[in-house]
Amino acid sequence: MFNVETIRKDFPILSRKVNGKPLVYFDNAATSQTPQQVIDAIVDYYSNYNANIHRGVHTLSQEATDKYEQARQKIQAHFNAKHAHEIIFTSGTTHGINLVANGFSSLLTKDDEIIVSALEHHSNIVPWQMLCERTGASLKVIPMNQDGELVISEFDNLLSNKTKLVFVNHISNALGTINPIEYIIKQAHLVGAAVLIDGAQSTPHIKPDVQALDVDFYVASAHKMCGPTGQGMLYGKEAWLKKLPPYQGGGEMIAEVTFEKTTYADLPHKFEAGTPNICGGIAFGAAVDYMNAIGFDAIAAYEHELLEYATKQLLTIEGLTIYGTSKHKTSVISFNLDGIHPYDVGTILDKLGIAVRTGHHCAQPIMNFYSIPGTVRASFAFYNTKAEIDALVTGVKKAKMMLS
Repeated sequence: MFNVETIRKDFPILSRKVNGKPLVYFDNAATSQTPQQVIDAIVDYYSNYNANIHRGVHTLSQEATDKYEQARQKIQAHFNAKHAHEIIFTSGTTHGINLVANGFSSLLTKDDEIIVSALEHHSNIVPWQMLCERTGASLKVIPMNQDGELVISEFDNLLSNKTKLVFVNHISNALGTINPIEYIIKQAHLVGAAVLIDGAQSTPHIKPDVQALDVDFYVASAHKMCGPTGQGMLYGKEAWLKKLPPYQGGGEMIAEVTFEKTTYADLPHKFEAGTPNICGGIAFGAAVDYMNAIGFDAIAAYEHELLEYATKQLLTIEGLTIYGTSKHKTSVISFNLDGIHPYDVGTILDKLGIAVRTGHHCAQPIMNFYSIPGTVRASFAFYNTKAEIDALVTGVKKAKMMLS
């Protein structure tokens, strides 16, 4: 049975105070908190078998290698990749996107087109702009509507035999909108285009099946799903990963090196140059274990309950506008108070111990669409409570009273 009070005991940070008030942590879309089980995995690595991997014959190296590769297998199973070598460890979602963008530099021409959406994080815009600058390819954008949804009919119009790549986030970090990626992937494949899905915001709430989606690339970050920062993963279909050139050169990613020629290692090592974040990979596996033990169906149901409750309570405040009103969204609420800058609201909430995000959330095109400087974003996780939402509503009312 899902018991939020029992779950909260796993997170040491939730018991601390901020500015003399109990911490209410509603910045989960930026980074989730870390349970003791993952912290213990980090401590265990550095306390008992800290060593470099893949290269040593000594016991510590072998133990570290086994744990690291077991973590890769856990992530393979979680995302249902066909092969463990289709999981590339990265420093995070941004790294994974840049790895793919760099690889396509040698595959595109000035006559090609790539498509992104208006709902993207800057990390899923800037690398593709840089790719277009290098290759001469054209960047097309799927527009959005007032509800914060993609205009899919316009996506259909953008697709052509010139389309080589399509990049869309699974869930918008700024609005919480869940995009129809199944349809997008299917339609893109009909014109022969590859598809990369940014899963940074979806993986804390949804358990994606990359084979069922038939997606070509899927990227995610550990720190969004109870794991450590500086660690992520790129899933790529084996055929695509074999086709793309290495992103970085160095140790580990080679088969043989001479001054005349270097040959590259097999997957996944071809894309994992240098000493990796060994502890981060192991802790990522521990985080996946932790979330699966709770169950993603239970997580999704509880977070939807929080989203509905918070939406209803916040809308009782006169002059409050919520941005992103799609029927298909996850537990993110972006809002503003009429005539009050979001930064000022966030500052007052912090004085009350309530952590929210303010600003454009690395999604300036969305803010430009609504003609606003930014929003206050409250993002909920499975360890949050309705009592915390009540504290948020009370805090927003106090901010309105002080700033009006």
